[in-house]
Amino acid sequence: MATFPSITPVYGQQKRSAPNTRTVRFADGYEHRILFGLAAHQNPKVYSLKFEVSETEADVIEAFLDSRANDSASFTFTPPGEGISKTGTYVQSSTAITVTITNHGIALGETVTLDFAAGGSTDGTFIVNTVPTVDTFTVIAAASGSHSGTVSATVSGAGQYVCERWSKSIPYNNRATIQATFREVFEP
Repeated sequence: MATFPSITPVYGQQKRSAPNTRTVRFADGYEHRILFGLAAHQNPKVYSLKFEVSETEADVIEAFLDSRANDSASFTFTPPGEGISKTGTYVQSSTAITVTITNHGIALGETVTLDFAAGGSTDGTFIVNTVPTVDTFTVIAAASGSHSGTVSATVSGAGQYVCERWSKSIPYNNRATIQATFREVFEP
């Protein structure tokens, strides 16, 4: 799996969400809405990005995107400002670990890396099992135990994307502007 070069777009990107919702409307005005697909795949993001870079960096980006167009493969990309790293507390009872972090911003089905600074639970990468409140979420541990303490939670923000269109302009000598739209895809 290819990773997008570590070249940062300029400030002012646009992020669009497109939840996969199916709606059934009945004659009496009743409406039923259903999220379609797996929980982690129900709200793909689309980023409109602009890179103002040297011509050399523009050539690197363009060559990377051309290669993905030729092999129809997705690539790993971390949008600017995405991902989080916060600290809080946790309680493990049997295999259920409840993490408490004020306004954690972590969603159901997201992959989170937990670093247990104290208390004895085993560090690792987990899938968020439930999100009971804006301040708590749960994961399932591989081993049973009874622990509590402090924890750091990190969500990388990286995902799989495709870029179906991009443009390059050269406004002046040795500078280039690339505008591209990255669409999130979900693959095994």
